[in-house]
Amino acid sequence: MNMAKHSEDKFEETIEKQMLAKDWKKRKPKDFDRLRCILPSDVLDFILATQPKEFEKLENMQPGEAREGLLHRVSQEVNNRGTISVLRKGIEHLGCKFDMCYFPPSSGLNNESRRLFEANILSVVRQLKFSQKNEKSIDMVLFVNGLPIFTAELKNPMTGQDFYDAVVQYRNDRNPKGEPFLQFGRCLAHFAVDPNIVQVTTKLEGKKSFFIPFNKGFDHGAGNPPSMISYSTSYLWNDIWNRTTTLELLQHFLHHQPTTGKASRGKRVGLGKLIFPRYHQLDATRKLVADSQQSGAGKNYLVQHSAGSGKSNTIAWLSHRLSILHGTNDKRVFDAIIILSDRRVLDKQLRDTVRAFEQTRGVVAAIEGTSAQLKEALENRKQIIVTTLQKFPQIVNAVEEMSDRKFALVVDEAHSSQGGEQAQAVSRVLGTDGHLSEEPTYEDLINEQMSARKSQENISIFAFTATPKPKTLELFGKRRSDSDGFEAFSLYSMKQAIEEGFILDVLQNYTTYETYWRLHQVNQDDPMVEEGKAKAILRKFVREHPSTIKEKTSIMMDHFWNHSESQIAGKAKAMIVTSSRKLAVEYRLAVDQWIKDNNAGFKALVAFTDTIEIDNKPYTEASMNGFPDTQTASKFNDDDNKILIVANKFQTGFDQPLLHTMYVDKKLGGVAAVQTLSRLNRTHPDKTETCILDFANEPGAIQESFEPYYQRTVLEGDTDPNMVYELRRRILDFDLYSQDDAIGFCKILFDKKYGHEQIVAYLDPLVRRFTSEMEEEERAELRTLMREFVSGYSYLARIIPFSDQSLEEFYQFCKRIVLLLPVETTEMPDFIQEMVNMESLRISTTSSGAIPLAQGPGSLEPKSIVAASITGDEELDSLSSIIEALNDRFGADLDEGDRLFLEGVMHELQGNEAIERSMQINQPDDVKRTFDHAVRDIMTTSVNERFEFVKRFLDNEEFRDDMLTMMFTQVLKNSMLDEEGRVMNLIAQGESKTQEWKSTIRYCINTGKNKMDYVEHGIVKTIAAFLNTHPGGTLLVGVAEDENKKGYVRGNAEDEFSTDDNAIQHITNIVSRDIGDIWATYVDPRAVNIDGNRVIRIDVERGHAPAWCKKGDDMVFYVRAGSSSKPLSEEDAIEYTEAHW
Repeated sequence: MNMAKHSEDKFEETIEKQMLAKDWKKRKPKDFDRLRCILPSDVLDFILATQPKEFEKLENMQPGEAREGLLHRVSQEVNNRGTISVLRKGIEHLGCKFDMCYFPPSSGLNNESRRLFEANILSVVRQLKFSQKNEKSIDMVLFVNGLPIFTAELKNPMTGQDFYDAVVQYRNDRNPKGEPFLQFGRCLAHFAVDPNIVQVTTKLEGKKSFFIPFNKGFDHGAGNPPSMISYSTSYLWNDIWNRTTTLELLQHFLHHQPTTGKASRGKRVGLGKLIFPRYHQLDATRKLVADSQQSGAGKNYLVQHSAGSGKSNTIAWLSHRLSILHGTNDKRVFDAIIILSDRRVLDKQLRDTVRAFEQTRGVVAAIEGTSAQLKEALENRKQIIVTTLQKFPQIVNAVEEMSDRKFALVVDEAHSSQGGEQAQAVSRVLGTDGHLSEEPTYEDLINEQMSARKSQENISIFAFTATPKPKTLELFGKRRSDSDGFEAFSLYSMKQAIEEGFILDVLQNYTTYETYWRLHQVNQDDPMVEEGKAKAILRKFVREHPSTIKEKTSIMMDHFWNHSESQIAGKAKAMIVTSSRKLAVEYRLAVDQWIKDNNAGFKALVAFTDTIEIDNKPYTEASMNGFPDTQTASKFNDDDNKILIVANKFQTGFDQPLLHTMYVDKKLGGVAAVQTLSRLNRTHPDKTETCILDFANEPGAIQESFEPYYQRTVLEGDTDPNMVYELRRRILDFDLYSQDDAIGFCKILFDKKYGHEQIVAYLDPLVRRFTSEMEEEERAELRTLMREFVSGYSYLARIIPFSDQSLEEFYQFCKRIVLLLPVETTEMPDFIQEMVNMESLRISTTSSGAIPLAQGPGSLEPKSIVAASITGDEELDSLSSIIEALNDRFGADLDEGDRLFLEGVMHELQGNEAIERSMQINQPDDVKRTFDHAVRDIMTTSVNERFEFVKRFLDNEEFRDDMLTMMFTQVLKNSMLDEEGRVMNLIAQGESKTQEWKSTIRYCINTGKNKMDYVEHGIVKTIAAFLNTHPGGTLLVGVAEDENKKGYVRGNAEDEFSTDDNAIQHITNIVSRDIGDIWATYVDPRAVNIDGNRVIRIDVERGHAPAWCKKGDDMVFYVRAGSSSKPLSEEDAIEYTEAHW
């Protein structure tokens, strides 16, 4: 295979070629002015071509200096105001006004506007060296009229890297500190691109840089559809980066949102954030605008965009575009845009967005008062009017009377978040008594109004909703082309929002009350269950009092206190959903009493409408909470207000990212079920899951409610606790990972002296095993099973305190490694990979407890477990034999946890200098005394880790003697291997963080050439990485991989060293040359002859200080990452050394 045609450079070249065919101009890196961060020739060429008279005026004022002065002014203005402001508003210089960009004309009547638009210079530079301090380069940078707008780092999976490596590159090597080119507001978007996935950010912040998906979606989920003729991501450069779309983005979509709170007037552009549309936002807006341009007024559109879609911004962009839209006849399509919403925040957001785009005041009129104000705004021809959904009937009547004018009505989510008078108004319009199985919403109001009227030729309606009802689809949807029925004009599904990480899947941890009880019933003989207060209440609740508010409250509050309150970094909140105002009051009183009895330290709020009288005592929301009901939502933000009890309020349109758990005691169905349960789906940096405990609904009903909006089956019925054992068995049956892999991982995970680096290093060879030893279909099946196991165990562990330690070990292992397993291009990788970023991975216990599981309720801290390396099967079998023998002789009932502890003790004995020295000079009996003393030391310092085991060891002399004898026999057995046997044992273990193989010292096997510098550098950089990474490592030279990725001895005779001593001396020399003389003293190379083949074993201690390695003219800092050596940027190297020395 010709690998050249699969290189990253070829990917870059292909993109450039396609862009140049679409009116982009090629520029060379040398054309870029690193000081001013512009393409000077493009800036001047654009101004001379479009504004020659203004430039002539400038030259008359500054003969011979006009060009340099203008370039300096352009750079200065970008520094101060940002690129988007300069492109939209131009610059002023010595009394001259220069436009810096001409955007697509809104109509075709002005030929000069079209000429100026076509005069814009769009150029692309590959491998742009942007810094004045170093020679780092960015793969591609896009410019408009000499100003940089977009950067892109490209990766080709065929070279072993993908889009996430580009994200990491931006985070690690594209720090804007001290780099003007990378400052926020200059380059407007930074893309991480491979042939399958695109991610984008508008702000580089080092390791805090936050990238989001910019993908089309596939099968209503994340990712991109496969392409039979090009890359799956070719839409980026063929569509998004074409001339018209690029300039539309710059003119209409990119929106600078200032920092809220403290005034930012006079501050630099770096304050705030720059909003770049997500793909579905851009796509929906452009398609709606294009269809309206062709069809004119009088058409209805349904936009089904899930929660988490950024719908408010989409509405703002669409409204602005429609307000200036001209049809095919060059006349305005709409005279006014009317937005209906009960979200008051949208009013200010929309006005700010329009002002930022066009800087035109008075475009937006907000009508919150009377109908007379609405009529006045319409008569005064305001372009965009924002008002409330209650005025929908008046609006329809008003626009019908103005039949000579055309209107676009943009309806935002026809739902109310407050209930009360608004819901009553709906009931009056619909002629109901308000006692419906599903509460009427403004969607019903609008549907009713529209059903009573014929289609109006002067009104187009754009209806936005995440959960359209059947009537809504019929009125506003488009007919399906392949069958009868209707569908949305634009769809961004709940499934895609979840997979892209913008909302959480609320059904992942869903438990009905019956399921909750049955799970406990299965395990009622487990002593752990007997000790939990909540479990005893549950049994009593089912057997004796199945419907009392007091006992339901106890279940809810015990569950929240023991399981949920510690979530989201201790900030988690819960909602109790009731079916009536009376129940809401009774729950509030019961919760208050529970809080008092348990001295819980948090408070509850209640939300319902009007006044209700119970036992001759009136209750209102305000009187029970102690403040006006208009403040309930904001007061729920307070840290001590943890519980919100609701009756027909806050079940739709209520955004509270800290809401983690919901207790449902109300029948739900259809859209109401989706809207209510989806209150939990808002994301938060510390929120990884949600929890629902449902006392009133069947799983099938909830599943049926969600399926139309999700695209897949999301809910099953009762859960068998044994399913986790079945899932583990099926995973182990693949014979890829073992329980021992999980045990080894947990030993690192729960040892405080190890961190993220060691975890990744342990898992990396296991991930490689997954990639190399399985077919694609098997990989997909195994990934699915592991995810189901993690989800299932996490869910069950919150309800059942499993006493099986092996399950907890396997859960901790699967939970981490499944995130690292590579996914196929049809699955969703970005969001999964973004999660194992070093910034976001935390080492923490789960809600189910720790290893080992301790007694008592609540979250448990993990015990300290001695770290262990990956041990061979022989040692594990021997340890198991020791445990089995001790059980047989003493009835000790030692279990897997004791074996795990004993394995840790054995590992800690490895490398014990006293034992090793004694072995060199003493007889076995004398060595055993030293060994026994070392074991006693470990045991006495580990009493808190395995109390019963250590107590038996110290108190029972016969038990202790037998255990020490068996352990010492195992140590002797391991020590009897000769040097050849030890090397073969190392090869059998495989490459890892502490071991690597090289075939030769300086001979290139592929070319057949000797004395190759880059081959030598591979030896040196590995040694340098071991010097910089605890605890050091071993490099075997003369060992290669076969087709199954297994190691074999091949020797290194091609290196032309006549003797072993010459080979060893050469290694010492190159270490001294490229790392330093002092570092050669940390390196111990020795030759081992295996069946006539020379293998050089190089043991490297971890250095006393950072070791830098020479590479060409540069000095590079290497560390071990998994089974390879990785270079760190200078900034990261400094941070690493400060943390490790």
